[in-house]
Amino acid sequence: MNPNTQADLGKLILRIALGVLILLHGIAKLKGGVSGIVGMVEAQGLPGWFGYGVLIGEVLAPVMVLIGAYARIGGIIIAINMLVAIWLAHMGQLGQLNEQGGWALELQGMFLAGALGVALLGPGSYSANNK
Repeated sequence: MNPNTQADLGKLILRIALGVLILLHGIAKLKGGVSGIVGMVEAQGLPGWFGYGVLIGEVLAPVMVLIGAYARIGGIIIAINMLVAIWLAHMGQLGQLNEQGGWALELQGMFLAGALGVALLGPGSYSANNK
């Protein structure tokens, strides 16, 4: 397998993993509502409608990443979504370890890193528009 094909397959695997895992969070919010997020946003003094942005970050952006249509933009949106999620819900855990000795925010950290990877690398050849 040539290096370009390997790179494109690696990008596809990264896109599928990130897109599916974030989209599952978005589907849960579509089913259960975003009132909890709206409450966290309002508690920070921001307007409640700002909380609905989670649907862009966890539904629209992962679909963009999955199909490879403007995947770089989708990656940036997911990265911003993760930074806001860390700020709203996980700041107290930044320096903590979990029960297994790993970082308490390893899931959020991997989502953030994966999103930045997609934003920097692009979607590869196996995508809707290579953007």
